[in-house]
Amino acid sequence: MPPQLKAEVNVIPKVVQGDLQSLPPEVRDFIESNAKLCQPECIHICDGSEEENKKILDIMVEQGMIKKLSKYENCWLALTDPRDVARIESKTVIITQEQRDTTPIPKTGTSQLGRWMSEEDFEKAFNTRFPGCMQGRTMYVIPFSMGPIGSPLSKIGIELTDSPYVVASMRIMTRMGTAALKALSNGEFVKCLHSVGCPLPLKEPLINNWPCNPELTLIAHLPDRREIISFGSGYGGNSLLGKKCFALRIASRIAKEEGWLAEHMLILGITNPEGEKKYFAAAFPSACGKTNLAMMNPSLPGWKIECVGDDIAWMKFDEQGNLRAINPENGFFGVAPGTSVKTNPNAIKTIFKNTIFTNVAETSDGGVYWEGIDEPLPPGVTLSSWKNKDWSPDNGEPCAHPNSRFCTPASQCPILDPAWESPEGVPIEGIIFGGRRPAGVPLVYEAFNWQHGVFIGAAMRSEATAAAEHKGKIIMHDPFAMRPFFGYNFGKYLAHWLSMAHRPAAKLPRIFHVNWFRKDSQGKFLWPGYGENSRVLEWMFNRIKGKASAKPTAIGYIPADTALNLKGLEDVSLTELFDISKEFWEKEVEEIKQYFEVQVNADLPYEIEREMLALEMRIKQL
Repeated sequence: MPPQLKAEVNVIPKVVQGDLQSLPPEVRDFIESNAKLCQPECIHICDGSEEENKKILDIMVEQGMIKKLSKYENCWLALTDPRDVARIESKTVIITQEQRDTTPIPKTGTSQLGRWMSEEDFEKAFNTRFPGCMQGRTMYVIPFSMGPIGSPLSKIGIELTDSPYVVASMRIMTRMGTAALKALSNGEFVKCLHSVGCPLPLKEPLINNWPCNPELTLIAHLPDRREIISFGSGYGGNSLLGKKCFALRIASRIAKEEGWLAEHMLILGITNPEGEKKYFAAAFPSACGKTNLAMMNPSLPGWKIECVGDDIAWMKFDEQGNLRAINPENGFFGVAPGTSVKTNPNAIKTIFKNTIFTNVAETSDGGVYWEGIDEPLPPGVTLSSWKNKDWSPDNGEPCAHPNSRFCTPASQCPILDPAWESPEGVPIEGIIFGGRRPAGVPLVYEAFNWQHGVFIGAAMRSEATAAAEHKGKIIMHDPFAMRPFFGYNFGKYLAHWLSMAHRPAAKLPRIFHVNWFRKDSQGKFLWPGYGENSRVLEWMFNRIKGKASAKPTAIGYIPADTALNLKGLEDVSLTELFDISKEFWEKEVEEIKQYFEVQVNADLPYEIEREMLALEMRIKQL
């Protein structure tokens, strides 16, 4: 039971926009019970209109939360409290009756595949945080659709929040407002409750006018109740609850029950010079160029790439056995540093209107700046850093936070796929896994079959910068690039993927693994990457058509000697790019085996164990 509160809590705050009485009963109950608990000053039911958006932006300007960037059309800059800058895995939990519903029970140590919290502990945590947490603030009611409105693959959510930044960002990232409410009618919805955890009057002054409560931050998922409850952070994935919380953690659990897949994958369409088109979904851990691939300008003449989505894919087999995918999002929430005309020209063409930038640097002429933008500053133009201080290169710290973001409408992307909002989704014929592997892993290889492909996804590893600087770079396990986002036990997730092979008439996509990041002995990249990655996509495209030749190796099929089109490329050593060293792969197999034994333990499907043994045998024979 929540603690007893002052008598006035049973009074519903005044509704300043919208009509509570016209809402479906379950929606009204959800709003009223949380309004009694959180005690906001008033309730605003969002309609998603242009007029409303303008008011929300004006409120934030007035509160000093954002400022207008005069250099661009309708662009805004938010600088957060430096303690609230990213997703916080240690404070992101899933609540189920049994721990094993959330994560496998590891053989030793703690699980790296999610964080479980018991129902009792959550109840206590909830009751110490939410009563009265919105006092003096407006409770915004955000009805939103993940996926095109009315698509059979889409799902509806309703987020209650006391943050206008969340309202403005959700309007970009989802289909939000009256249309989503209409689509819901009396159907099911995911309940999302969010508070920055700073009731008014404030107990202590805000930093950068950014309300948050880092000491009490908690992002909780209750899959059995289809609820997400987030407290204390105003930032991105912690507060825009449609994103990772709903679209991956809760959706992956719904997908398991309903027989589809919710994945951390981009979706792209690729058309060859003859006008034939195929769609791919691809999973990469962070810092592996996912958005760059989704929006690539191919270097191969006559080829075209179009973007359906850069981050999340919901995929379901249709009656004909095609795996159909939608992008459930409506915008791009991209990492700004490293985005430039060279690395991602199409992102650059997308982000300079109707965009909210967060924690990037600001130029004195009203523009934005970050590391890797590759644009010299015009003479006389100075920089103010994400910490709101004058900045120069000899400051010894970056001008933009490494996790600074742009939040921009997908519809502005110049290479957006014409079918990006198709209600039935696009047909996926290839799935790509990838990671940043400086050594040992070839540029591209193809799985022998579906089970082997699922094993490749499960065994994904990628270089990451360790939190403790002196450790330098370490190779981390990141299965399916979903490690922070699984909504249920990873062993059961693998079994769910494997079960797709038993669907009647399923046309299973081919599965590939890529590594753009292999280096030579001098530490130089062996492959030019970016637009040249289209050469690898061309090989995959032709493999699906049954046209490109390949040769089997211990780890999968690689392109036959002349199958990869290198026309016009200088100094590329195929020998080094495709070398499969026995010594390296023996170590790799050991690492993967160890990870599965300790982390997945009793929940590892026998098919994956079988693939592991088969790989071990093939490596032995090298």
